[in-house]
Amino acid sequence: MSRPTISEVSELLADLADLRKSGAGNQSELMSRKADVLERIAAARPHDVDAAEVAAAARARADELTAGG
Repeated sequence: MSRPTISEVSELLADLADLRKSGAGNQSELMSRKADVLERIAAARPHDVDAAEVAAAARARADELTAGG
C-alpha cells in the first residue's frame, strides 16, 4: 500500500470543503476516500498508534455511511 500523494490529499480536501460548503458530492464516497487515504498514511507509519486509530475510526464511519447510516 503506497502513501497518498500530495495531489490526492489536496483533491480530497477540496472535495470535502465543497461538500461542507454546498452539499455537493456524495458523502459516503468521500468518506470512503478519506478512510483510504488515512489507512495508507497509517500503513506507511506502522508504529504510529494515533494514525492507526484515526484511520480505523474513519473506515468505521465510511462503512456506516455506505450501509445507509
